[in-house]
Amino acid sequence: MITIENQQFDQERALYGSDGIILRFCRFDGPADGESALKESRNIIAENCFFHLRYPFWHDTNLTIRGGDMTELCRAALWYSRNIHIADTKLHGIKALRECRDVEMVNCDIRSPEFGWSTVGITMEHCTAESEYFMMRARDLHFTDVTFRGKYSFQYIENAVFENCRFDTKDAFWHAKNVTVKNSVVKGEYLAWYSENLTLEHCKIIGTQPLCYCKNLQLIDCEMIDADLCFEKSEVHASLTAPVISIKNPSSGIIYVPEVQQLILDDPQAAIQIIRPAKHACA
Repeated sequence: MITIENQQFDQERALYGSDGIILRFCRFDGPADGESALKESRNIIAENCFFHLRYPFWHDTNLTIRGGDMTELCRAALWYSRNIHIADTKLHGIKALRECRDVEMVNCDIRSPEFGWSTVGITMEHCTAESEYFMMRARDLHFTDVTFRGKYSFQYIENAVFENCRFDTKDAFWHAKNVTVKNSVVKGEYLAWYSENLTLEHCKIIGTQPLCYCKNLQLIDCEMIDADLCFEKSEVHASLTAPVISIKNPSSGIIYVPEVQQLILDDPQAAIQIIRPAKHACA
C-alpha cells in the first residue's frame, strides 16, 4: 500500500484506477473542479479526508472511508461500488449511495436526498439520517440504532431487519416485502401500505391510517398511538397493548386489543375477529 498524506486534488480523475493506496488528511477540492477522483479504483483507504467535488467513488472495489467529510457539493459520492466500509463520516451530498453492494456503515451522519437506491446488502449501526426516498428498492438491509427523519422511506425494499430504530417519516415501507421491525418507534402517516410479510415486534407506531392493503401483516405486542382507520383491506394478525382510535374493514385475521373506539365494517367483504382484552400474542 502506498500512503499519500496532506495532499490536495482537484484535477479530473485525479487518482483514476488506483490500486492499493492509503489517503490521510487529503482534500478533494480546488479551482480545477475535477470529477471522479477515484473512479475504477481498488483497495482504497481514505482517512480524515475532505470531499468537496463530485462522483469521487464510482465503480470501486474494497473501499474504506473513516472520518470523512463529504459536503453538499460532493454529489453522488458512491455509485456502482462494492465491499465498502464507512465509519465516522458525514455524507451530505445528494444521492450519496446508489447501486452498491456489501456496504457497512457505523457512526455516520447522512443528509442526502435519494440515498441508498437499489443497494444490495447494507448494514447500518449507530447512524443518523435525513433524506427523501431513503433506501428505495434496496435489498438485504440490517439496521441497528438508526435515527431517520424524512419522507417516503424504505419503499419497495426487500429482506430487511430493523432493530432499536427511530423513524419519523411519511409513506414508509410502501410495497416492502419480508421486513421485520423490532423494539423501534415508527412515526408517520400511511405506514406500510401494500406491504407483504411485514412483522412489527414490540414497536410504538404513531400516526394516521397505518398498515392498509397489507398481506401477511403481523404485530406482536405493539402500541399504536393516534392511529385511526387502521388495517383497511389488510390480512392482519395483531396483539396490541393500547387502545386504538378506529379499525376499518380488514380483509381477514385476528386483532387482540384492549379497546377500539370505532370499529368500521361497512364493506361486505371485511372479515376480522376482534378480541378484548389483549392477552395473547401472535404466533
